[in-house]
Amino acid sequence: MRLLTLRTSAGKGTVAVRQDGDTLTEIPGFSDVGALLQDPDWAAIAEAANGATHAYDRADLAAVVPSPGKIICVGHNYRNHIKEMGRDIPEYPTLFAKYQESLIGPNDDLALPQESDTVDWEAELAVVIGKKGRRISEADAADHIAGYSVLNDISMRDYQFRTVQWLQGKTWEKSTPFGPALVTKDEFTVGPLMTSAVDGEIQQQTPTGDLVFTPEFLVSYISTIITLNPGDVIATGTPGGVGHAQNPKRYLQEGQVLVTTIEGLGQLTNRVVKEA
Repeated sequence: MRLLTLRTSAGKGTVAVRQDGDTLTEIPGFSDVGALLQDPDWAAIAEAANGATHAYDRADLAAVVPSPGKIICVGHNYRNHIKEMGRDIPEYPTLFAKYQESLIGPNDDLALPQESDTVDWEAELAVVIGKKGRRISEADAADHIAGYSVLNDISMRDYQFRTVQWLQGKTWEKSTPFGPALVTKDEFTVGPLMTSAVDGEIQQQTPTGDLVFTPEFLVSYISTIITLNPGDVIATGTPGGVGHAQNPKRYLQEGQVLVTTIEGLGQLTNRVVKEA
């Protein structure tokens, strides 16, 4: 299944929907995909839903999980990105956090802040948790994954590298497109190509299967530290091709359009707009 969060008309909020081709069907009683995942029977509820319908091509989509309890991000998880940044292959995952205020919808404007002129792209495969767990074994980790989505871990490089801690460069408000859909794990297997493009020029192009640490390993590793809950998000890292590693360095500019795609999951299309 493909599950999305639809903004309702007249700014009245959001509703979880199921996508079938060009049709979105409301899942009554659930304000977004994150709320749906709180119900242990979420998959059966979504499959049986027969609420009001909407045309996909006119949909105003929010971040697929607008208010996750946790957004845990992984750095240095693709070998070609590790190499371009001059680092060694890590023994353990590099982890940092984002917060829900950073999330935007798959077609929303991406805010270019007044304070940074080194805003970079980072296409990522996102894992969405569907079942609560602590100290989950790697063998059991797939049972805790609801599905996958597309995320771009936009990074303000000047702030990121002010200290050895990255968080301040990674969680700026309205900077992280996420969606368009949660594709359940029965319909997606990690491996297809992920790309990012700026004004139509491909910047990143790597199979999602080329990870140092797999989604199952990350679920197990992170759940050793902290309980993972339904709706939590793990951003699994970006491949080579970021602007900061190019010569000369390249960063997002006002008016540009950033497109992030993972085959089988969908596409984010975000225009860069200077924040007021």
